[in-house]
Amino acid sequence: MASYRYERDIDPADLAPRAEKQYTRKERWANWWDYNLKWVLLIGIAAAFVAYSFIGQYFFTTKPDYNVAVVAPYYLPDDTVTALQEQLARYGEDLNGDGKTVVTLNVYTLDYSAGDTQTESDAYLTMAGTTKLSTDVAGGLSSVFLLYDPAGFQESTGSLRYLDGTLPEAGSDSDWWNMVYRWTDCPVLTGLDLGEYRADTTHAQGGDSQTYLADFYVGMRGAWNTGTEENLAGGEELWQALTAGAVSTVEAEG
Repeated sequence: MASYRYERDIDPADLAPRAEKQYTRKERWANWWDYNLKWVLLIGIAAAFVAYSFIGQYFFTTKPDYNVAVVAPYYLPDDTVTALQEQLARYGEDLNGDGKTVVTLNVYTLDYSAGDTQTESDAYLTMAGTTKLSTDVAGGLSSVFLLYDPAGFQESTGSLRYLDGTLPEAGSDSDWWNMVYRWTDCPVLTGLDLGEYRADTTHAQGGDSQTYLADFYVGMRGAWNTGTEENLAGGEELWQALTAGAVSTVEAEG
């Protein structure tokens, strides 16, 4: 029995293959954009983001001429940090040629004396501070160090040099008192106009920034290899300027 297909009245013209439509260049472009517009937009946004990040990082981000590290068991007041960066810059030079002299304070929060008595939150801060400080020390980022506990810092990192510029020999760097000045030993530092700091989330009361820093010590990073020496280029001049006229009163017992 013949199928229904062959029983119908079919026009032979209906069985002829249809001629493929020829699109103009304009129509082909229109079709391409219809199918690919969203991908073009996504790729364009991603490329713009990458370009913005690159340009922002290399052309609009202020690069410091000097890095100064602060190592203390607590955060410095924001007002003190800002004032100290501005005042220290007066004793430096424009090393990178961008038309301004910039000093960046790298603040690392860790307590060398707490030991096992730390709370969980304090231990976390110490761990985070130690990790960041280790990166600084290993990379030779900061040249000058402001230290609340120079004995603990030197025992932990062994990165300070002597005040006369020489480097400790292996196994003989426990005499940290020969590597630092007290903040109050340095006429330049005590003469900085640092103003007052306001109470904030970590400081219940405001006060005088100079008084706040009076318990700190200042030391210079030692360079044991050419790589570190290159990274610290310029730091020597800043150190000499900040410690001009200083006479150490630091003793072995701290």
